[in-house]
Amino acid sequence: MSVTTATDTLLDGTHTVLTPEYVEFRFTLAGLYSRFLAWLLDSLIVMLVTTSVLLGLSLVMFAFPGFASALGIVIYFLVDWGYAITLETVWSGRTVGKRVMSLRVIQESGVRIGFYHAALRNLARPVDRLPFFYLVGGLTALVSGSQQRLGDMLAGTLVVRERRLKVPSALATPGEEGLLADPLFVSRVKRLSSEEREVVLTAALRREELRMEARLRLFAALGARLQDALALEKPAHLSDEKWALLVAAALLPPKGATRSTPPRRATP
Repeated sequence: MSVTTATDTLLDGTHTVLTPEYVEFRFTLAGLYSRFLAWLLDSLIVMLVTTSVLLGLSLVMFAFPGFASALGIVIYFLVDWGYAITLETVWSGRTVGKRVMSLRVIQESGVRIGFYHAALRNLARPVDRLPFFYLVGGLTALVSGSQQRLGDMLAGTLVVRERRLKVPSALATPGEEGLLADPLFVSRVKRLSSEEREVVLTAALRREELRMEARLRLFAALGARLQDALALEKPAHLSDEKWALLVAAALLPPKGATRSTPPRRATP
């Protein structure tokens, strides 16, 4: 898998991932302005949580006034790191601020981050913040070509914009016959892992944006993978794409719902 980054302006750019099947996916990099707004909101939440914790420890601080300021700084950094690392790990690269601004942290390869990546990028924040208001991190992002601050370079991560796509009507209306009415098929689809679900739904939602050759390669690989994951043989009369779309239909929420674009792949 290869990746390339193109920056058109100082505040925007794209990050392209080329899969082993030669299918190209493109992510829109988050600009500094939206990231700054997300950081302001997250900082407010961290300050509120820190203040609440300190109020709870007010008796201890009253008893040891010389220890109060040091304790406050330690608690602030623990809450700040814990807030960002925990949410980005369990919430697929998002914090409250990032969710409000429709941003998400991903790996450079295009997949979701884990604890290791969240910890690395956030533990480097004290350096990025130097000397104030993320001046080091902001300048690094401007000259990096991929909007990466030092923490992102260390962890191999990117902050990208999310797109919210309406579920196509062809997928949103499950049929009453065939595989969708087969309890065995539906039960095995529901047991797919979260990563497998994201791959299927991303391919289904964005298949129209792929060139035909890339589209055929993608669904051929996906169809074979789904047969192994479901331990079911694809009916001979179904194409690989139709097979994948039926799996996607079995995964969909009730009609009329919308789904946030998974972080694994972006607009080709």
